[in-house]
Amino acid sequence: MAIILQRQITDEEKKQILEKFGRICFATNHEIPVGEEIHFDHIKAFSNDGESEISNIAPMCQIHNLAKGRLPLEDFRVKLRLDEFFKIGAALTLKHELQYFKDNKTIKGFGSSVIYTSTEKTIELEFDGSKESYRLYTCPTTNWKYFYATLPVSIINSDDDDDGEIGLQPRYLIHERVFELYRHFKRNTVLQPSIARLYKNKILVFDGQHKIASLLWNERKYFELKIYINPDPKSLNQTNISAHDKFAQTRFYSSIMVAKLGSQFGKQFEEYKNLEDGNYKTESGFVKYVRLSEQISNADVNKRFLSFIYDSVLDESTNKIVRLVSKGNRSSDEHPLTLDMLTKSIFTNFLYRYSTDDDLTSEKYKREQEITNTIQLCNIIDEEVLHNWDATKSESDLTQNKLNRMFRSKSIMAWSELFRDAVAAKLDITDQDEKSQIFYRDISDENFEKIRKIFRRLVSWTVWESAPDSEIDRVLADNKGEVKKYFKDKGLTTGYLMGASS
Repeated sequence: MAIILQRQITDEEKKQILEKFGRICFATNHEIPVGEEIHFDHIKAFSNDGESEISNIAPMCQIHNLAKGRLPLEDFRVKLRLDEFFKIGAALTLKHELQYFKDNKTIKGFGSSVIYTSTEKTIELEFDGSKESYRLYTCPTTNWKYFYATLPVSIINSDDDDDGEIGLQPRYLIHERVFELYRHFKRNTVLQPSIARLYKNKILVFDGQHKIASLLWNERKYFELKIYINPDPKSLNQTNISAHDKFAQTRFYSSIMVAKLGSQFGKQFEEYKNLEDGNYKTESGFVKYVRLSEQISNADVNKRFLSFIYDSVLDESTNKIVRLVSKGNRSSDEHPLTLDMLTKSIFTNFLYRYSTDDDLTSEKYKREQEITNTIQLCNIIDEEVLHNWDATKSESDLTQNKLNRMFRSKSIMAWSELFRDAVAAKLDITDQDEKSQIFYRDISDENFEKIRKIFRRLVSWTVWESAPDSEIDRVLADNKGEVKKYFKDKGLTTGYLMGASS
C-alpha cells in the first residue's frame, strides 16, 4: 500500500482507517478492488491546519490520488462533483445547482414562497413555520425599500427567466470561479451579502450567485442577503446589467448580455411603435427617445440596439447554427462559434448595424426581412457544411479539419468579407451605401439559391483540405490582414466565388 503522508502510519492504523471507510475511494465513493493498491492521504490539507492523525486520513484508489495533484482529498472530491454538475449543460445558474443539491438529497428543497407584512420601518417574513422581523431601509436615490437578512436555502432561488417574465440574473455560473470561491470561503469570511428582490412572495437572487453557489459546496445552509422589496424590474435590470458590464471583476458572458438587453429592448421597441404622438416612428427616433428618457450615452443605447438585433438573429427556434454558439466568450470543441466571432464576420458584413430613419409602418422598413435573411444565411452555412461538425473527430479527418480551418476566428472574419462582396455582385449591388444594407431588402428564393452556390464555392476551395500542419494552419494563427492576403494569393477571391477558375 502506497502512503502519501507527512508521516508514516502503521499497519494497525491502516487497518483502523479501512475499518472506518472500507475499501472505498474517498473522492469518488467507488470500491477499490482487492489486489489494487490503496493510497492514504489527508482529508483536510496538512498545510491548512489538517492533522496528520488517522481521523484526518482516508483511503484513495491510486488513479484518483495521483490525479488530484496537490489538492487535499475534500477539495478534490468537491472538484469531481463540480465537474459532474457542470456536465449538465453549458448555461447553468444557481437554480440548476440548487436543483442538483436537491436531487442528491443534500438539501430538502429551495425556492419556497414566503408570507410577508411590512410597515414603514419593519418587515416580517413567515417561512418554514416561523416568523422573523427585519429593519427596513430606504434607498435615497430610488426610494426603494430593502432589508438585510440571513435566510435558509429553503426559500432562496435564482432570479432566472420564468413563466415568460424576464429574470434579473444576467450571467451563468462559471465553473472555475465557483471552485475558487469554494476554497476561498473555507478560510475567509464573506465580506458582502448577495443581492435579491422580494417578488411575488419569492426571494430571488440576481447578484452574488457565485457566492451562494460556492458556499453550498461548503455545506452552508443559510446565506446573507440584501433584499429589495418589489423594485421597478426594468430599472433594476438595467442597473444590474450596467454594473456587471462596466464595473464587475468577473467578465460578463457577452451572449447573455444579448439575451437580456435584447429581450428588454424588444419590449420597449413594441411600446414605442404603439405611441400615439402624431410623429413617424423610426429606429433612430426610438434610439434617441431611449437615450433621453433614460439619460444614457449614445454608446450605451447603440450597444443595446445592436443587442436587440443580434438577439433577434440568434433565435434558437429558427437559426440552425445557434446550437454551436458558445454561451461564453470563448469557443470550445462543442461550441466553435462565439458571439464576438459572429459579430466581426457574418453580422458585420450582412447586418446594417445602425438605426434607420425609415418609417416603421412603411413598406420601406425592412429590418424584419434583414433578420430573416441573415437567419436564412446561417441556415445555409449549417446545411452546406456546419452540420458535419463533430468535435470527437481528429484533425486527420478531412471534413473536420476543413471545418476547423473555415471557422477559426481570423478565417471567418476574412472569408465573410469576400463572401459578402461576391453576394453583392451576384445581386447587382454596386453602391457602397447599398452594400452596407445588403440584406436590408426582400431577397427571393431564386437569389438565395445563387447565394447558396456562392457558399458552396467557398466550401469547395481546395486549400481547406490541405494536409494537417500545412501552411494554412500557420497563417490562420496570424492577423486578419495576413489571412486575407494568403486567401487572395491562393485563389480565394470574389471572382473565384462567383465561378471563375482559381
